[in-house]
Amino acid sequence: MNAVLSNALFNLGTLATVCVALVMAPSPLLNSPSVPFGVRVPPDKANAPEVAAQRRRYRTLLLAATAVVAVLALVASATLDGPAVGAIGGSLLLTVVAIALWSRAHRAVTDAKQQGGWYEQTRQGAVTDTSLRTDPVRFPWPWAIPAFAVVAVTALVGALVYPDLPVQMTLPQKSAAGTVYREYPTTFWTAFALVLAQILVTASMAGTVAGILRARADLDVSRPRTSAARYRRYLTSMSRSVLGMAALLNLMLFGLSGMMWSDNRSQVLMAFVVGVPVLAVLGITAHLVLRVGPGGSRLPADIDEPASGLVPRDDDRFWHAAGMVYVNTDDLAIMVPRRVGFGWTVNLGNLRFLVVTAILVAAGIGVAVAVGV
Repeated sequence: MNAVLSNALFNLGTLATVCVALVMAPSPLLNSPSVPFGVRVPPDKANAPEVAAQRRRYRTLLLAATAVVAVLALVASATLDGPAVGAIGGSLLLTVVAIALWSRAHRAVTDAKQQGGWYEQTRQGAVTDTSLRTDPVRFPWPWAIPAFAVVAVTALVGALVYPDLPVQMTLPQKSAAGTVYREYPTTFWTAFALVLAQILVTASMAGTVAGILRARADLDVSRPRTSAARYRRYLTSMSRSVLGMAALLNLMLFGLSGMMWSDNRSQVLMAFVVGVPVLAVLGITAHLVLRVGPGGSRLPADIDEPASGLVPRDDDRFWHAAGMVYVNTDDLAIMVPRRVGFGWTVNLGNLRFLVVTAILVAAGIGVAVAVGV
């Protein structure tokens, strides 16, 4: 009975978390008010009745869908005898429903914008800050030191214990029935798998920081100088936060490596090793959402600048899949501020990005084949 109650609480807790994240998706906390549901609108239309109605409809239907999915998840979990079946399946189903509701709201706002002629009486403009290239925000190398240090310590500890590891290593695996343990031959790849994961995490996070520091800025044309100054502080805050998250994730992998090398299967220790870094990462994310805001919109402005009277240009033609995918072959930028969610996305129309991605995918497949051989 306790197991049944525990599984039910796990499924309901997982679905509630997913629901909250999806319900918050259209919120100005995560998106610029001028792009509701991925549609570019003039600032004075950000809270138009048509937009507000779509927000209410999206949230109401999503909450109703969550109640239905929760019942289905509990039934699936009990029927298939797997604690994670309902949580995983329910989360995927709820995400599909949210995407469908978002797409419907996107079309409705687009129709309202076109039929109402929201851009007909506006002066559209675009602005750029050339100093972001001539005097860019520097890569915060001191903030990367903790991530590199954790990798070095993990590799050193692994090198010391490697000669004394048993012939077979017991590794945990996640399945629909929970965590299961299986034995694998002790090799360099199995013993140092999480160290390699640390290197991948650090490299990808550092690469992300380097990319966002050179990403195209989405500045406010009505107050360009104020927006440019705020964006610089935004880049500083984001780059430091990403590197801090890298250090926390590496610390988690260090703890998991220690458990693997010592064959420690304590669920309490596992919860501590994984839970503390994850909670810290969530804390950093909450700080970025609540105190920094999309594009640094919640950061203080030090410049008192009069409004220019311009509004951002209507560039919906470059955004596809309900405002989630950016394709512009004339834009040299590889990374641009995303419309849906927090942070940046890639320009799928940039040839350099496509070539580099193809090379990396080919290299990854080659390494996987070589290791498998």
